[in-house]
Amino acid sequence: MKILVAVKRVVDYNVKVRVKSDHSGVDIANVKMSMNPFDEIAIEEAVRLKEAGIASEIVVVSAGPTQCQETLRTALAIGADKAVLVETDIELQPLAVAKILKALCEKEQVQIILLGKQAIDDDSNQTGQMLASLMDIPQGTFASKVVLADGKVSVTREVDGGLETVQLSLPAVITTDLRLNEPRYVTLPNIMKAKKKPLDIIKPEDLSVDITPRLKTIKVEEPLKRSAGIMVADVAALVDKLKNEAKVI
Repeated sequence: MKILVAVKRVVDYNVKVRVKSDHSGVDIANVKMSMNPFDEIAIEEAVRLKEAGIASEIVVVSAGPTQCQETLRTALAIGADKAVLVETDIELQPLAVAKILKALCEKEQVQIILLGKQAIDDDSNQTGQMLASLMDIPQGTFASKVVLADGKVSVTREVDGGLETVQLSLPAVITTDLRLNEPRYVTLPNIMKAKKKPLDIIKPEDLSVDITPRLKTIKVEEPLKRSAGIMVADVAALVDKLKNEAKVI
């Protein structure tokens, strides 16, 4: 069984981003970048399936600028077998990424496609669903548990009312949630081994995919700063302010 995992290079979650002066986006110059945390969970789950003898090969894919090779090398160090970079400097939107992944899935003949449920930069939460629709295959989103047996995959997913378990036939798309697993630390020996693993670089046009942006960012602004709280003398004063100033009661 072959698994394809999609990973994205994003601003590290510990970095406090700043909005550009022209409000066209956020400033990522000289900012630490890393793998999207939800994608780390996806690659960890793929490696665990391989360690359990269920998967035979893990292909990790990223789309973006040349620097995405660093993210792919990290995925290879975690345990992926080979990597593919779809290199482009065009800003990729969810539909474009889904089209790229569809072309690669068909080329690699994979049975399971694992993605993080969303990226922490745009928070779109769309690529996995779009990919499943384009390929016309089952999907299990927000997975907190994945079990493969008898040629099918059972996905326990988190929903508003609690947990829901769905059984999917293969091939299938699975998007991972935080509680699926805890990614391992990458060791130095594995980092060195990752340098020798294959990493192919292709262009979107090699896949005959149209990645023209369909959405336009009009303006990006920082959220309003919260005002400081105030102390009230008693409950009566609190109720008065809630009623007459905040107007919430």
